[in-house]
Amino acid sequence: MAFTAKDVQALREKTGVGMMDCKKALVESDGDMDKAIDILREKGLASAAKKAGRVAAEGVVAAYSDATCGALVEVNCETDFVAKGEPFVNLANTVAKTVVATKPADVDALLKETAADSNCTVEECVQEVFLALRENMKIRRFVVAEGHVATYIHAGGTVGVMVSFDTDDATAAKPEFDVMGKDVAMQVAAMNPSYLDEASVPAEVLEKEKAILVAQMKEDPKMANKPDQVLAKIVEGKIGKYFKENCLLDQAFVKDGDLSVSQYVAKVAKELGGEIKVTGFVRYAKGEGIEKKEEDFAAEIASMLK
Repeated sequence: MAFTAKDVQALREKTGVGMMDCKKALVESDGDMDKAIDILREKGLASAAKKAGRVAAEGVVAAYSDATCGALVEVNCETDFVAKGEPFVNLANTVAKTVVATKPADVDALLKETAADSNCTVEECVQEVFLALRENMKIRRFVVAEGHVATYIHAGGTVGVMVSFDTDDATAAKPEFDVMGKDVAMQVAAMNPSYLDEASVPAEVLEKEKAILVAQMKEDPKMANKPDQVLAKIVEGKIGKYFKENCLLDQAFVKDGDLSVSQYVAKVAKELGGEIKVTGFVRYAKGEGIEKKEEDFAAEIASMLK
């Protein structure tokens, strides 16, 4: 019995199993859908479907970089216990290395790529770890950046940062550049800036902040009767504080409060005899934006006993 790509997709939707395993099962069953499901169940693969409904809000952020490119990835699972285990951490690191090697367009494309240092696809690697650990797991997101980057992973993968720099190869090859890059990445991890610099702040965001500040002052009896031009100058001063709190390059450098981050980078560049410009950053916090399900374990156990 012949089968089509739609049959493979249908089997995947019914079982939650990877595309390649579904295809193999349909080949083995000669296109018989029910028999293919049995084959997957016998191999222990179809149980992934039951796991797939569970919220995967734990996991790790991993990073990988070489001299020309860097990547930051988030891979999720269900429990912190699994997230800290060597098999899952190794999977996340493999995914990050694969992203640098293949530069896929999106997660679906990444899953079809051959994993770094492996003969399996990324999807098959994820499936293999699932079979060992029996938890729902998924590659949630990734970002790749060309050029010179610095990465930092905090607290075993709870937060990951990648910072991009514009500099020459000779400067980037120096150990002092690595130290500076890690310092800036740690700054992003600790202070969580919203923007790179003042120019990166959208005009509508600035206008909203200014409107809020004006409204606050008009509620203050000491400020309410001041002329608008005076209020405008006060607002501009307060916006400067907003930049220092929310823009990476304007923030006070955590390791030396007498310097801003931009001043620290310029200082290191001068010492190295080159030019260094911070061009962007990405910060991932594990599980951010994922709504965690509140579990009633007594009810869950009771339902299992019915």
